Amino acid sequence: MSRFFATGSDSESEESSSADEITPKAPGTTFKQSLLLSDDEEDTKRVVRSAKDKRFEELTNLIKTIRNAMKIRDMAKCLEEFEQLCRAFLKSKTIVDKEGVPPFYIRLLADLEDYLNQLWEDKEGKKKMNKNNAKALSTLRQKIRKYNRDYETEVAAYKENPQESADEEEEKEAGDSGSSSDSEGEGNEDGVSAKSFLKKKPEPTPDASKFLKSAKGSGDESSSSSDDDDDEDWGSDTVDSGSESSDEGEGKSSSLAVVFLKKTQESEKSSEKKLGKKKKPKKKERLEEEAEEEGGEEVEGGWEKVKGGAPMVKEKPKMFAKGTEINVPVVVKKLNEILQARGKKGTDRAAQIELLHALANIAAENNLGQGITVKIKFNIIASLYDYNPNLAAFMKPDMWKKCLECIDELLDILFENNNIFIGENIAEDSETLVISDQPFRVRGCILTLVERMDEEFTKIMQNTDPHSQEYVDNLKDEGHVCGIIDRLLEYMENKGSTEEICRIYLRRIMHTYYKFDYKAHRRSLGLQGESKSEQDQEESEGEDSAVIMDRLCKFIYAKDRTDRIRTCAILCHIYHHALHSRWYQARDLMLMSHLQDNIQHADPPVQILYNRTMVQLGICAFRQGMIKDAHNALLDIQSSGRAKELLGQGLLMRNMQERNAEQEKIEKRRQVPFHMHINLELLECVYLVSAMLLEIPYMAAHEFDARRRMISKQFHHQLRVGERQPLLGPPESMREHVVAASKAMKMGDWRTCHSFIINEKMNSKVWDLFPETQRVREMLVRKIQEESLRTYLFTYSSVYDSISMGTLSEMFELEIPTVHSIISKMIINEELMASLDQPTQTVVMHRTEPTSLQNMALQLAEKLGSLVENNERVFDLKQGVYGGYFNRDQKGGYQQNKSYNRDQKGGYQQNKGGYQRGGGYRNQNHQSNY
Repeated sequence: MSRFFATGSDSESEESSSADEITPKAPGTTFKQSLLLSDDEEDTKRVVRSAKDKRFEELTNLIKTIRNAMKIRDMAKCLEEFEQLCRAFLKSKTIVDKEGVPPFYIRLLADLEDYLNQLWEDKEGKKKMNKNNAKALSTLRQKIRKYNRDYETEVAAYKENPQESADEEEEKEAGDSGSSSDSEGEGNEDGVSAKSFLKKKPEPTPDASKFLKSAKGSGDESSSSSDDDDDEDWGSDTVDSGSESSDEGEGKSSSLAVVFLKKTQESEKSSEKKLGKKKKPKKKERLEEEAEEEGGEEVEGGWEKVKGGAPMVKEKPKMFAKGTEINVPVVVKKLNEILQARGKKGTDRAAQIELLHALANIAAENNLGQGITVKIKFNIIASLYDYNPNLAAFMKPDMWKKCLECIDELLDILFENNNIFIGENIAEDSETLVISDQPFRVRGCILTLVERMDEEFTKIMQNTDPHSQEYVDNLKDEGHVCGIIDRLLEYMENKGSTEEICRIYLRRIMHTYYKFDYKAHRRSLGLQGESKSEQDQEESEGEDSAVIMDRLCKFIYAKDRTDRIRTCAILCHIYHHALHSRWYQARDLMLMSHLQDNIQHADPPVQILYNRTMVQLGICAFRQGMIKDAHNALLDIQSSGRAKELLGQGLLMRNMQERNAEQEKIEKRRQVPFHMHINLELLECVYLVSAMLLEIPYMAAHEFDARRRMISKQFHHQLRVGERQPLLGPPESMREHVVAASKAMKMGDWRTCHSFIINEKMNSKVWDLFPETQRVREMLVRKIQEESLRTYLFTYSSVYDSISMGTLSEMFELEIPTVHSIISKMIINEELMASLDQPTQTVVMHRTEPTSLQNMALQLAEKLGSLVENNERVFDLKQGVYGGYFNRDQKGGYQQNKSYNRDQKGGYQQNKGGYQRGGGYRNQNHQSNY
């Protein structure tokens, strides 16, 4: 032994060295302590661990790190360690194949997956995460879900009975350690070996799993108690080793004694910690029992249990001290005290609403008059609106019901008491709340509250899943909302200003304009039968929506001073006319308003309303058979490719550069609720059919025209898509039906075209959605027959010398007068070079149309002429004769001495040299600009 450590005699050093041989190697021994042992002794104390122990120790250490990272929500660390764990597990594959997947590994996979799902569902927590952690969370969640597919059965078995899984693992580990200690006991008389010590060391898995187990609230007492038992065994082992060393090492050196004493102190501390942990649940139980006893005794001023979280009002504060005279000034003072806490951090908004309700009840009990009640009601409704501080959030159902009830109660008070005057212009100092001969004067605006209520209703509808029953239930509240608006409208007509009446009229219009009036439609068709109930009878006897819209809109046109309300009213009026097939009124109102000239300067909600109105106008024109008007009205919306976004019916996916998160929130608030949507498939179908009826005859008439223009780009795009398909099967989608019908019409086959446009599939998707379905179908058939006839004549006129109108009438199932009128129009418009032979009822072709070869030759000649002209201009620029190209007079000639002047015969002349069209270079002198 080194002399630096020896403080006693030689005999003491011999005894200490003999004691060293017995002492097990502590896990935290340093390099210096290893110097105490000789080489021979080191050989005897060297521990040979199996590959299984090494690999499993590595896995358990990584698992411990992961669980620590889980405790502090460090997702980046979790991800990094999980990747290392996967790599380490892959290295252990040979051992795992022999031994099976270790239970502690399965436990980690299951717990980690649950933990990540829990974090993923916590939306607020995700928002608070930094960017790295949020990214790591999503990556790790995907990885663990993919990784766990290979261990589905093991993870499922663990999740079914996590307690048994933990117990089995501990028994297995205990058995392993027992067997190893027995084998060591045979070789070593002392019983405590380095191998058993090291084998017991990597056992942190049960402790590491406590985090998620406690979070889940499973309370695996058996596992915790088994852990504690293990810890107690540890304590006894260390105490035994300490006693042995004390018996044999009485003559040890003080330095070695200090080392061993330090170890015993550490073991005592660890045992104390474990005992403390074991005592904690008992302490908790004892506290609960004491609390129950105290609760049973009901001692005054005792402790009261409260839940953690936001600060809550622990007991209702007394409104007024005992014996206080309750009058209006006192109540107003108390009301102001409550309102002062409004909007402050930590204020319990629900408790504030309860306090205001209590104050209203006190005012009513003491008969303080309706003035103070109205003032408190105003503040209750305002507090209900403030319950959600976030502007994007919508009201919860219970708060919404309370809000509607409070507004109804407020309107009841205002209708019953004509002596209450309310207004925003009344200052708080000039309020009259005390009962007296004078009327009550209260500061507040009922119209603003109702407008906010209407906006909240829209927000509720926007944030509800439109395909759920909840949406239908919420939509039933619209009747209540409209009832409140109608009551306020009646109140405002008596007591409101013109501006306020216009505002409430617009609210009523906005709830009416998009609804089809089926009862009025039936009455117009004379289909009104006997009503089943009194309610139906009352509704049928009420005013038609057209009359209501007309009355409300005309008042706004006459009285409104703000452009926005008038614009919205006009657009709603046009929409309502178009919805009910009053095409000419809708068209005239749109043209007279001149809205299309300056609508681009309006705010986005008004622009969305304008787009909706134009679309409805186009659909109305289509129903009336005005195909060209329908196409023109729908062209702007459909050609953009953003119909969904322009109509406020959803957002298209865009890059973050074009629209950031804040803009996306704003645009979501502008969306139209689902029950007000216009069917986009119907809209597209109407547009494509209109384009087909216009484009196919035009294409047939200008087949060889090089300067042919496109009427509809979108329709041509669909045709190109159809042509590119390698295999043409029967059409399935609406677009495919229209493309197939277009091809049939191009050949003049109207029956095939008709079968593609009108069939069961198209009826269910599109045509049955119109109110007058049969009339629309009949109109479509008629249009298809007429346009197919025109296409047939354009396509095959060069084949015929003459054709009988009777034959055409039979082919297209049209009356002879109709065929006669169509052909006459074509001849008048110079679309068809033919003449009508009246006695024989035949069409005689003049054969003035060029053949296809002649058409191609003409096109070639035109293209060559333009090529020559462009070539000459380029040549001029290269030679530096700029004046002739850039200084053209109004007649199209070039005005410069050295430029070309085109004569009437089409030849080029130049005064001082240049080209002459007659041939070659002539009279070119030295002054030419080369």
